[in-house]
Parts: sequence; structure tokens; C-alpha cells
Amino acid sequence: MKKWILLTLLVLVVYSTYTLFIKVTHFTAEKASFQYNMGGLVALADSLHDKKIIRDKASFLIVAKLFNVEDKIKPGKFLIDKNTSLLNLIRILRNNQQARVKFILNKVRTKAELAKLIASTFSIDSLECINYLSSNDSLAPFHTDTTQVLSLFIPNTYEFYWSTPMTKLLQKMKTEESLFWSKNNRLEKAAGIGLTKNEVYTLASIVEEETNFDSDKTIIASVYQNRLKKKMPLQACPTIKYAMQDFTLTRIYEKYLSNPSPYNTYKKAGLPPGPICTPAPKTIDLVLNAPNTNYFYFVAKADFSGYHHFSASYEEHSKFAKAYQLKLDEYQAKKNK
Repeated sequence: MKKWILLTLLVLVVYSTYTLFIKVTHFTAEKASFQYNMGGLVALADSLHDKKIIRDKASFLIVAKLFNVEDKIKPGKFLIDKNTSLLNLIRILRNNQQARVKFILNKVRTKAELAKLIASTFSIDSLECINYLSSNDSLAPFHTDTTQVLSLFIPNTYEFYWSTPMTKLLQKMKTEESLFWSKNNRLEKAAGIGLTKNEVYTLASIVEEETNFDSDKTIIASVYQNRLKKKMPLQACPTIKYAMQDFTLTRIYEKYLSNPSPYNTYKKAGLPPGPICTPAPKTIDLVLNAPNTNYFYFVAKADFSGYHHFSASYEEHSKFAKAYQLKLDEYQAKKNK
């Protein structure tokens, strides 16, 4: 009888050792992720079992309760390596070692686009996000408002926890924005051209939408700076697209220029109230380092290369503009056949 008891105990010890210290995961990928949303240990065990992160729910629940996991774990996203043991899994949960996610920010044009990107990266609901970005009360602690909030977001790749709330996300963006402007004499350069950092950001957002070519961007920036100094209207076509909220427009017709939006730089003098996209850091620097020119006009080249002709006089500009319009009309006619 004693031999059977000892044998049973030995089997239990071996099984427990295997369960705790030998690999418990049995998924095929190198890593697997799961989310915990305060649903309790049983729901968590079901999820882990379905994802093949644990083999046996009963063993997981016993060990999780023994190590008081439910009181320690917080809502979030976790990443588990292949061949992780149950004991290491319990440690990850108990110590709340959450996975970090990459917030990859490139160009976005509206708060709605930004909210969609944030919601796809974090646990934040898109409706909650857009409401937050549309509330001056929510944005006040970060010294911005609903028209300027995009200027907090300097395109880059950032790391966060998946469960990061909006307040911490905005605080991080504010810190990164301040760090960006403190480097390379950017604030001094902005002051040198008579603009604030937010005005530079807004101007860069227009330049960003004008062309993909850096060589043209810096000249376009000089054109707009010359117009601002002379108190000429910017007459920037990208601001019309923003005013219309139609970014598919390929041609700006006369009828669009009467739009009463404050972003219509054909009707409203100076810069628009805020940025029309999140410009690349390089574009911001191209604006800050734009050369001194005598150009006041530019138009796309008639070869549709994406490059531009720059002119100091309206007469010269008109010749280039007519050539471009002619080629554009020819292209449209062929397209409509």
C-alpha cells in the first residue's frame, strides 16, 4: 500500500515539475499574443487554452491562484515566447510584463484619421479617441486645442504599452514634440523667419501636400514665406482640398474657391488656423532652412513629372500655368474618350 502511495506521490511530483518548469505552450509560431480585460481567471484560462498557450486549464488555475495572479494582473496585451513554461507564464502575468506596441505615425490629414490609427494600435475605442481630440477641455493640459492638436504629433515610430490611455499618449507626444523643437536650433530658426513653431508646422503641412520632391519642397516653402511677408494670400491648393474634405481632388476649379472655410487660403489671408496634415520632420526642416528667393509663384510642370516651375513675376508664371492647363485639358480629353 505504501508503495502505491509513494508511487502516486512520485507521479504527482514529476507531473507538477513537468507542468511548472517544462514548456507548456504548444503553438507553432515564435510568439503568441493575448489580451486581458479583467474578465477573471477562468475566462483568461479559456483564452490561453484556445490560443495553445497552455495545455491544461486546471493546472493553470491552480498555480495562478497559488501565486495570486488575479490581484496582480492588469488589463493589457501580453506577448509569450514559444516553449514558455507555466511558471514563467505565471511570472509574466503576476509581474504584469505587458507587450509593447509600435505606434507608427506617418502622414494623417484629419483628427478622424488620427483617431482611427490610435484605435488600431491601442486598446482605446475610436469614438473615445475622436471625442478626446475634439475637446478643448481634454487638450488644455497639453497646451493645445482642437485646431492645433495635430502639431503635437511628430511623425516617427514610438513604443507604448497597448493599454496606454489617451492622457499618457498625449503626454508622451507633448514630450516628444518639445524634444523635437529643442534640437538643431529649430526654435531659433522659426523666430528668424518670423513664425512660431505651430505656424512652421502648419506651413510644413501645406508644403507636404504640394509635392513629394524635397528639392521642390524647400523652394515652395520660400514662395509661401515670401507671400506671407508681402501679406499676399497663400492661395494653396491643398488647403482647398482640406476645406472641401475631399483629398481625391486632382484639379481645383473656380467654383471651389468660394468655400467659406477658414482653411480656404484663397479667401482668407495668412496661414490657415491649423495644420492640414502631419508633415514629415524632414519637411519641417526644409521649411526652416528654406533659401532666400525672389519667387512668388509656382506651378506644376507640363510634363507631369511632379516638379514645378518657379517664377518671380506673374507674367512668367502665367505662361507656365497656361502650358500646364493645356496639357491637363489634353489629358482629360483623352481620358474621357
